[in-house]
Amino acid sequence: MSYDDRRLAVLRAIVEDYVATHEPVGSKALVERHQLGVSPATIRNDMAVLEDEGYITQPHTSAGRIPTDKGYRLFVDRLAAVKPMTAAEKRAIQTFLDGAVDVDDVVDRTVRLLAQITRQAAVVQYPSLSRAAVRHVELVPVGGRSALLVLITDTGRVEQRVVEIRSAPDETALVASLTALRLRLNSASVGRRLQVARDGLTALVQQAEPEEQAMTAEVVVALGDCLSAALEERVVIAGTANLVRSGADLASSLGSVLEALEEHVVLLRLVQEMTSEEGTTFPRPDPRPELGTISVRIGAENLHLGLPETSVVTSGYGENEAVARLGILGPTRMDYPTTIAAVRAVSRYVSRILAT
Repeated sequence: MSYDDRRLAVLRAIVEDYVATHEPVGSKALVERHQLGVSPATIRNDMAVLEDEGYITQPHTSAGRIPTDKGYRLFVDRLAAVKPMTAAEKRAIQTFLDGAVDVDDVVDRTVRLLAQITRQAAVVQYPSLSRAAVRHVELVPVGGRSALLVLITDTGRVEQRVVEIRSAPDETALVASLTALRLRLNSASVGRRLQVARDGLTALVQQAEPEEQAMTAEVVVALGDCLSAALEERVVIAGTANLVRSGADLASSLGSVLEALEEHVVLLRLVQEMTSEEGTTFPRPDPRPELGTISVRIGAENLHLGLPETSVVTSGYGENEAVARLGILGPTRMDYPTTIAAVRAVSRYVSRILAT
């Protein structure tokens, strides 16, 4: 074992022990718990070097050492593998997610599952609709002069509105007019990106017969609202109680962390930033690297978001390409190999569900 490899092994042992015990780790404990193959004096020297280089620190005089953000980063970057999930854990994930009936249900089940198996706060971004297209528009009379407008995207997102057709002369005429309008709406929007479909709605009103323009305008306004709502970026969270239970790890920042979780704008910014990061693939190589890539942000790397004592682990999910991200947020004292494995496994199952 080379000098650098030995120091990395000492750092790895310190991280593992500190995560497991939440107690500063001394050289004596390393000798007793790990087969490092060197003398206690050598381990002490290696710890001194690691401390000088900023990978570990001594929280109190005469105490052992704990990892710094820089130490956690090196630990994660040098992970050769992650802890594999057991067959029982994989079956539990599959069983829980297979019962989902639509995208909303998939997202809801996923965020609750992640929070449960990682015991952290889970974050799931709704599938990004910047590249989504309209699959179908339905327009159904629901009595009187009202109609139910339903927008379905090719990602499975469903938006609906009840439209009051004030311009309709009577209910019988309304039914016939809605049938014709539905055909025009689908002809003008199906297969088009949501933004393109929304931008083209004005032409539908202009092209309508004079006696149909008022009704067309009323429905077009509602469809525009549906398209705008579908284009909104959204995230859902679960498991904030897990952070409260680990409050000692977050020290004085628990309040600000909980406030940040309530501010979905902060979470969206975090997820969007991590989408553009290179990340790490476990294991390598992955035939769809954008789906197998795990991004990890640690401690001070989240300072600009007001989350300096947290770590975030995310992965992309989607059918053939990553359409959104999911992951967890917790204290930096985290079981990274196990957490990475859980996030990766859940993202893969969600991707399979969206592909069916």
